[in-house]
Amino acid sequence: MKDKTDFGAVITAMVTPFQAKDVRSVDMDCAVRLANFLLEHGTDTLLLNGSTGEAAQLTADERCGLIKNVRAGTPGKTRIIVSTGDTNTDRVINKTNKAFELGADAVLVSVPEYIKPPQQAMYNHFDSVAKSANGMPVIIYNIPGRTGSEILPDTVAKLAYENPNIIGIKQSMPDMDKVSELKIKCPDSFQIYSGDDSLTLPMLSLGAKGVISVASHLEGELISRMIKAFKEGRTVIASNYHQVLYPLYKSIFMTTNPMPIKEALYQRRLIGSPTLRTLGEMDAESKQKMANSLNKFRASKSDFLNKGIISKEI
Repeated sequence: MKDKTDFGAVITAMVTPFQAKDVRSVDMDCAVRLANFLLEHGTDTLLLNGSTGEAAQLTADERCGLIKNVRAGTPGKTRIIVSTGDTNTDRVINKTNKAFELGADAVLVSVPEYIKPPQQAMYNHFDSVAKSANGMPVIIYNIPGRTGSEILPDTVAKLAYENPNIIGIKQSMPDMDKVSELKIKCPDSFQIYSGDDSLTLPMLSLGAKGVISVASHLEGELISRMIKAFKEGRTVIASNYHQVLYPLYKSIFMTTNPMPIKEALYQRRLIGSPTLRTLGEMDAESKQKMANSLNKFRASKSDFLNKGIISKEI
């Protein structure tokens, strides 16, 4: 039986596709097709209703509908994490319980945004959520650039030791010293995931398990190969993969996420519309820049493959 806390090395923070002619309506069929595409191309686990999935712009029924449809429309072994963060602890608990009821395997809970809670308030928040989850896995999401405050390694370690179902953290900040502190202070089984694609390889070198990725929408297999190469001690090969992927990482964050990745997926014909519910879509100049970046990336990837610098095999 697969360990219920093992979500693999590549977790894709999946976009939410909307109907081509109506951004007010989620395209559930497209969501299921995209989920299966990701699972067939390097993704180990799906993350639904995150910021890349525009969860803040979705209704409660839409968020539940995504979980139900993706769960029903993907293989039974599929691992699904659901983002249930909120500024209010009771709402997080309710969203978490609903996610598990609908078939989630774990939840991702962000530091409450905007209100800038002190460390004790963060501890109280995550402790309450973990204790209400009936032993199901909870992953902390630390992204101070969006929430306005940072949960510190000492707080994370205290939570992890006191709540064994707090199994890991998505660390979305470029401070590598904090990654080292998390690795040293938290339980040996505690899992650290990079929350920024371009920081995956540096974080792996400090003990991270993998990445909760946006770029894996497009190149999940390549990211999986990079991680596998690193973990097998083939560090030069892993670095080669990173060098190939790095321009892609930057292009899909050329402006506010998830605008660029939706445009890239639309250009790859993997979703029917590049439009976000509130942010709209990129301007014509940015769309052309994305097209040029994708073409340049494909050419660079092909060149590296032909020269044997990277491999087609995982």
